[in-house]
Amino acid sequence: MGNARNFAFWIVLFVLILALFNLFGDGQTSMNSKQVAYSDFIAQVDKGEVKSVQLDGEDVRYQVADGSTFSTVKPEADEIAKTLIDKGIQVRVTKQAQSGFMSLLGMWVPFIVLIGVWVFFMNRMQGGGKGGAMGFGKSKAKLLTEKQGRVTFDDVAGIDEAKEELEEIVEFLRNPQKFSRLGGKIPKGALLVGPPGTGKTLLARAIAGEAGVPFFTISGSDFVEMFVGVGASRVRDMFEQAKKNAPCIVFIDEIDAVGRARGVGIGGGNDEREQTLNQLLVEMDGFEANEGIIIVAATNRRDVLDPALLRPGRFDRQIHVPNPDIKGREKILSVHARKVPTGPDVDLRVIARGTPGFSGADLANLVNEAALMAARVGRRFVTMEDFENAKDKVMLGVERRSMVLTPEQKEMTAYHEAGHALVGLKLPKCDPVYKATIIPRGQALGMVVSLPEMDKLNYHKDEAKQKIAMTMAGKAAEILKWGEEHVSNGPAGDIMQASAIARAMVMRWGMSDKVGNIDYSEAHEGYQGNTGGFSVSTKTKELIEDEVRGLIETGYLEARRILEENREEWERLAQGLLEYETLTGEEIRKVMAGEPIHGGEDVSAVSLPSVSSKPKSTQDEAGPAV
Repeated sequence: MGNARNFAFWIVLFVLILALFNLFGDGQTSMNSKQVAYSDFIAQVDKGEVKSVQLDGEDVRYQVADGSTFSTVKPEADEIAKTLIDKGIQVRVTKQAQSGFMSLLGMWVPFIVLIGVWVFFMNRMQGGGKGGAMGFGKSKAKLLTEKQGRVTFDDVAGIDEAKEELEEIVEFLRNPQKFSRLGGKIPKGALLVGPPGTGKTLLARAIAGEAGVPFFTISGSDFVEMFVGVGASRVRDMFEQAKKNAPCIVFIDEIDAVGRARGVGIGGGNDEREQTLNQLLVEMDGFEANEGIIIVAATNRRDVLDPALLRPGRFDRQIHVPNPDIKGREKILSVHARKVPTGPDVDLRVIARGTPGFSGADLANLVNEAALMAARVGRRFVTMEDFENAKDKVMLGVERRSMVLTPEQKEMTAYHEAGHALVGLKLPKCDPVYKATIIPRGQALGMVVSLPEMDKLNYHKDEAKQKIAMTMAGKAAEILKWGEEHVSNGPAGDIMQASAIARAMVMRWGMSDKVGNIDYSEAHEGYQGNTGGFSVSTKTKELIEDEVRGLIETGYLEARRILEENREEWERLAQGLLEYETLTGEEIRKVMAGEPIHGGEDVSAVSLPSVSSKPKSTQDEAGPAV
């Protein structure tokens, strides 16, 4: 259809140019010739000054000996052609121009075509096919028909509670009598709220695939234009279309683009966006009821939405779509892993354990990165190694193997990370150590990865203290190995992480007996220039600082004690990291016990360096525990 319209446009444009050329061609010729009296023309003929004559009805154009061109009009009954021929003058006769209706048509056709081209361009500029040149205020909602790539609830995983809420809406549309016989009414709207990438739009597509009713989709930004009143007009038109196809579902993606709270923007009540929101509120639950129309909207900014939009009767259900837990991540990985061939060593539960906080979009990207890595090295299927490398790349960045490190820098990084790993293994409440590496990634020169058995929903006091101890183990290792004066800036990230945990324990979690069960996280200096919070006395600030410092110092001393008591295991682990660069959890235990790994030599046979050895350069940062 689009190609036919483009072809017709070029045909019309060509005809227009041709008609304008023919229309103005004769006029241009007339302008180039001088008009004279007919008697003067006869006199020039008698004198023999006329070289050639062109006769076109009563119009006479002739050329004299010096090349000048003149024109005149002869009487209708005058037959001059024979006289001109007798005098030996060259005579050309052109076909007489059409008159009457055809002449009038030839004069008006170019203007009609010009108007048609103008209407065509206006139609294309204003959305085309939506009411012609006057379709500027028509809705841009599209009727979704997924003949290919149909998405159903089977393709949605990891957000079971949200899926159940929406499955009930679909069931209501399929079998309304099941609910209406008990007095239940179909919900008028469902608002999907959650972080980016959690599957809100995917849920909407699944509703479209399952419902079996018309499904309109539109973005919140499609309502807003620079012209006042256009957005409100589009809202009205969208609901008119929905009424004609009821029962149906209308999905508004990123509704915060049009549903922000009123009275906070520029323009007040005359703001175009606020007028659009007012019209949307009226259409959803105004004087006229919209029976059979369900509004499903998605946003990750519920806090900015207008309260009138969130009340029951408009959005009856607010469905939270959170980041998936470990079971949800495993299900999502299984959905995406169906599309790629995986090796027998792939354990999706282990991958799910190592990706806390990942959204559905993050997990899809992880599977895709693993497939790309496997294809890059020519594998026929994706292995567990590819998934691990893809996870590290997504979380920490690409390996910086081209980065040049001195032996002293590598040694300091190895002992730093070995300290994290050893303390993490010796403290029972720390998450199991999964991997340690001294290969630089991103901003870190090394890292220790700990994977929880299940997602952490809360922190106990002893767990938080042991987490601080593991975090401070890197600095304790550097000081214990090379002394106070040769500690590097590597523990900077560790200190930030330990400080955040300690402040949370003291200021938010009520884990300090001296500070008490008071939330000081919102405390700040006085009220000036602020709308909330409260002031804190100098004594309380000092108390908080002392408690935070005490927790971090206790963790540091605990880490140092563990390293001193297990000095030989720590040395073996550091030397193992220098030799192999990356060790898994099981390999770490073998190295610490002095057992061979990969069928190699016994690590216990490796000569351990002197405790007093010191690096020549410690300027680069050793990576914190992750």
